Amino acid sequence: MKTYLITVNGVSYEVAVEEMGASAATMTPAGAAVLTAPKAAATPVAAASAAAAPKAAPAPKPAAAPSGSGTVIAAPIPGTILDIKVQVGSKVKAGDLILILEAMKMENEIVAENDCTIKAIFVNKGDSVNSGDPMVEVQ
Repeated sequence: MKTYLITVNGVSYEVAVEEMGASAATMTPAGAAVLTAPKAAATPVAAASAAAAPKAAPAPKPAAAPSGSGTVIAAPIPGTILDIKVQVGSKVKAGDLILILEAMKMENEIVAENDCTIKAIFVNKGDSVNSGDPMVEVQ
């Protein structure tokens, strides 16, 4: 066992260290840290099977796929759809509000870049979107 004097933020601590391979530190009532080795699993195979990775949840399906003949407005950042202000077939002008995307507790207005018609809406109110996910297709 080795004893070290360690200073942290101006306070000195006396630390006793025992070399035992992989170790974990514990504090004694006297304020000294003592390193103890963790208990090894009886059989590595049993430990590996017990710690099997959980299965990932299936990804939600998009409402519809972009048709390719229009322009897709994609989510600029991950967030939640708070409100959709248009319907399929609506004619919008440049600067008109299409939907509101909440991200990092801020409401982001997604507006039309030019005069167009809403061809398809791929999200619903309350949906979560990732950056780049298609939200609306315009033509």
